[in-house]
Amino acid sequence: MSKPHVLVVGGAGYIGSHMVLDLLRADYPVVTLDDLSRGHRDLLPGGDFIEGDMGNPADLERVFRQYPVKAVMHFAAHSQVGESVVHPLMYYRNNVANTVTLLEAMLQAGIRHFIFSSSAAVYGEPGNAPITESHLCAPTNPYGTTKLTVEHILQDVSQASELNYCSLRYFNAAGADAAGNIGERHEPETHLIPLVLQVATGARASIKIFGDDYPTPDGTCLRDYIHVSDLTRAHLLALESLLQGGGSATYNLGNSTGYSVKQIIEAARRITGHPIPAVTAARRAGDPAILIADSAQVRATLGWQPRYENIDDIIQTAWAWHQQEAS
Repeated sequence: MSKPHVLVVGGAGYIGSHMVLDLLRADYPVVTLDDLSRGHRDLLPGGDFIEGDMGNPADLERVFRQYPVKAVMHFAAHSQVGESVVHPLMYYRNNVANTVTLLEAMLQAGIRHFIFSSSAAVYGEPGNAPITESHLCAPTNPYGTTKLTVEHILQDVSQASELNYCSLRYFNAAGADAAGNIGERHEPETHLIPLVLQVATGARASIKIFGDDYPTPDGTCLRDYIHVSDLTRAHLLALESLLQGGGSATYNLGNSTGYSVKQIIEAARRITGHPIPAVTAARRAGDPAILIADSAQVRATLGWQPRYENIDDIIQTAWAWHQQEAS
């Protein structure tokens, strides 16, 4: 029996392109909608592609008229915390208003399954770790607020319609597909692991450590890193659950292990053989000391099990990709 068509909105981005790859490997017919404002056409590993905007009803109508889409995966949010503070309206328009447009078009087309990329940013600065899904949500920046707002919208819409959704709260996505053909490429880059590896490739002179006086073992922030392929595998499990009649749900996605900034730099030094000079700078406002996921719920409910639990393995896949990018 053939599998249903899946629309991946934002499929030319980092996580979206890995999602397209995993869907294709699982024999799903895939359609990507991306305006390429932040995505990269060359990262798309296959499937059908339409250049368009999820905030444009005409683009959405064209996709749903042309393809028998049964489920939508949403990876098209803006995701830079600092940018969201400077340009909050841009974030509310794209992340919230455009998502409302997407949901309206879906429901009008009779599409009832929706998987949403949420974020650990919905928790703000939690006072304990690991963090469960029931932890108080108190985002400290517009980016986190837009993610939480969409989660509330999904709850309301699902109660008023036949929409079933899965909201996945990512912690720190990292790494690249093991085959090395796609990986992380942001402009500008803000994530720690690619920034560290850019020092190793010669693209940067050093890496900044923002604060070394946190209440952690080595004074630097602890974060939970999850390999991008483990992340997309959780999306596949969520998709299958919804298609089989499963109810709406919200899950944390992380390895439930914390690594400090200094540990990431040391691991990168081991893997690359590069000294990777580090410079200590002042703390950044709003950086919590510790962000670690409790992922027991997604493991128990969907049977998800990460394959990349060792930070060296995660960084090794990212390094292979960054070496290719630099060549």
